[in-house]
Amino acid sequence: MLDKVAPPKSPGTWIEPMSHDTRVSNASFIVGYCCIGGASLFWAISASMGRAVFLGRFHLFGTFVPFISPLMLTQSRVSLAACVLFPVLWIVRGRTAVRMKLVDVRDCMIVGTLGIAASNYLNYLSIQRTNVATAIILQYQAPVFVLCWMLLRKLQPPTLLRIGGVLVSVGGSVLAIGVVSRSVHFPWLAILPGQIRFDAIGVVAALLAAVAFAFYNVFGRHLVKAHDPWTVLAWALAGAAIGWVFISPPWKVIAAHYTTPQWAFMGLFSISSILIPFALYSAGLHRLDATRAIVISCLQPVFSVLIAAVTLGELVNGIQIAGILLVLASTILVQLETQQSGSAPPCEPTE
Repeated sequence: MLDKVAPPKSPGTWIEPMSHDTRVSNASFIVGYCCIGGASLFWAISASMGRAVFLGRFHLFGTFVPFISPLMLTQSRVSLAACVLFPVLWIVRGRTAVRMKLVDVRDCMIVGTLGIAASNYLNYLSIQRTNVATAIILQYQAPVFVLCWMLLRKLQPPTLLRIGGVLVSVGGSVLAIGVVSRSVHFPWLAILPGQIRFDAIGVVAALLAAVAFAFYNVFGRHLVKAHDPWTVLAWALAGAAIGWVFISPPWKVIAAHYTTPQWAFMGLFSISSILIPFALYSAGLHRLDATRAIVISCLQPVFSVLIAAVTLGELVNGIQIAGILLVLASTILVQLETQQSGSAPPCEPTE
């Protein structure tokens, strides 16, 4: 008896439909990218708010906000965010929302102290000892540190697209902040005179800030994979707040006699610079690996430049535009690497 031959497929059926798992994976990546991009946007907005307060140009509901020191602003945003998040989680979700094993609480507080608090303080110190441009250039080496760690531990393969995406993101960030100009000598680009200021302590602080943020991405990711990102964030902020107590004790804060508008601004700043962006970033780490997440975070200087152009009327030159395009290209490179490898997201989101 002759075997039955299956009827030929119609032209429209030669392409196999996308599986459900692939659609879920792609959707998870997109959500992860949006979360990291949203966190970068809020950090850029907060940087503009902080700059306005430092320059004496910020008004809150029509009331002038007096100057707040960068150190106090950095400390208050973490401490106030921790004081807000814990009771809100308890009220909205109940006691289980903040319940974790002691070993996980310890890990979260380590991430908060060595990741969030350390990067914030070292960022402040590096800007104080050098300048903003020098600090940003050195701190945006964090993607390189994450990549090196992943490759050394053999957690990721050294693909050309992954390495290229990291290098392009770092280079684009440097160009986007506006410290580079054209030159007649190779490589036809040069740092503008006076934009970079080197100080041994400041340079080391900036590099350690990059290491601290890289640590937050690498070490914090296993926590947001296993637990609710909000719970991880709450305990991490608690650890960061405790870490700040040793740097600036509470009695120093009380002795400063801050006004009501200043406290109101610090409360608002804690929401816009800590609660919202770190919640988004934790959600992004839940869906992406550390390398992709930190590459996408390089969108922050891009958003900062665009916000300054819109709100302050600052001009954006051609080199800055090229930097913005390079950062955007790096996000495409890491996505292409994902599609070529066909890998699923490290951890699917839990509903």
